[in-house]
Amino acid sequence: MNLITKGWISVNKPINLSSSETVLRIKKKFRLSKVGHAGTLDPLARGILPIAFGSTTKLISFVMDSRKEYNFTIKWGSQTDTDDSEGKVISESNKIPSKKEIIENLSHYVGSIYQRPPNFSAIKVDGKRAYRLSKQNVDFDLPKRMVCVYSLNYLNNINDCESSFNIECGKGFYIRSFARDLGSRLSTFGHITSLERVKVGIFNNKNTILLDDLLKISHLSSHIKGYYPSAVVLDDIPALTVKNGEDSDIRMGKKINVSFLSDLTLKKFNSKKYVYAKNKYEVVALGFIKNNFFVPKKVLN
Repeated sequence: MNLITKGWISVNKPINLSSSETVLRIKKKFRLSKVGHAGTLDPLARGILPIAFGSTTKLISFVMDSRKEYNFTIKWGSQTDTDDSEGKVISESNKIPSKKEIIENLSHYVGSIYQRPPNFSAIKVDGKRAYRLSKQNVDFDLPKRMVCVYSLNYLNNINDCESSFNIECGKGFYIRSFARDLGSRLSTFGHITSLERVKVGIFNNKNTILLDDLLKISHLSSHIKGYYPSAVVLDDIPALTVKNGEDSDIRMGKKINVSFLSDLTLKKFNSKKYVYAKNKYEVVALGFIKNNFFVPKKVLN
């Protein structure tokens, strides 16, 4: 069995479990010292939750900016304080929008748009989480933020008052806020009743593992379903292959001479914010090129 100490696992998180609790269960089961997730899923949401462990946790930021895809359902005619079915109803309306009304208004939410996050969110307000302030009935206003929606499609009506959608969006977009805002635009109210994340960057349903199935495994290995090597999230970053001995120097924080590279390769490397160094088998470090030297910035021990 090829046991591993770092990498990614694409976990399919169940509902009624937070992202942090998912990480804790995996950490405890496999006795890992470093574990983290890339992109929080609400407890009532299910789907893809990329888990990094070992030194791969240093690469989480490269997934956070990735595109994400969701399938979700909006219930019309009521708004809750959490903008999902977990909260209490605060507003109601008898109006249920037609399929035609819904489709005609979706284009207003595609592209770069401004969105106000839900008050029940992890965003900090004066150093405190917004959801904690909301539970304490503290009044506050969250400013709108620029977010990006790449595609948004109406799928079908589940019943007389629920409609399902598919969306591909960027970092910082809140599905719950979209339900709230679309409901308002349609002169009614709306909140999320189901939410599934089906893709995060390169992580998708084709290679993922249910959390319960993962926790039944005795040891982590590269052969388990849902496993990805560390470098899988670095496809857009140029790679520098280092020689034997150089990887040890890099892991000690030393820069290495790369003046032997062609002018074309050096020009390519210099045009990028990051370059990653690798030996034959694995990522050694993230860094950059300066004065014909590779300078390590994040070392993966």
